[in-house]
Amino acid sequence: ARRGGYGVPADFGGHGIGRRMHEDPHIPNRGRPGRGFPLRAGLALAIEPMFLAGGSDDCWTGEDGWTMYTADGSRAAHIEHTIAVTESGPRLLTVV
Repeated sequence: ARRGGYGVPADFGGHGIGRRMHEDPHIPNRGRPGRGFPLRAGLALAIEPMFLAGGSDDCWTGEDGWTMYTADGSRAAHIEHTIAVTESGPRLLTVV
C-alpha cells in the first residue's frame, strides 16, 4: 500500500465476530508477519482493510461515532469480509 502512495490507519482494523458485532481479537490492518494474535479453528473474523488515498495514515471519527474522515481530506476505501477459521483453513463467509 505504501509503495502505491496509500496510507493505512493504525487504529482501525478487523475484529472477532460472534454473539456481538465487535468482539476480540482486534485484527490490525498493519503489522509484521508471524506476530499478532494466533489464529485457531473456531474463530470467526471480520477482516477490514482500509486505504487512504492521500498517503497519510491520519484519520478521525466524526461526531456520530461511525463516520471516518481522513485528516487531509483525501478519499478512503474500506471493505469487509467475514472469514471462519476451520481445521482445513480459512472459509470466506461473505462476498462483497
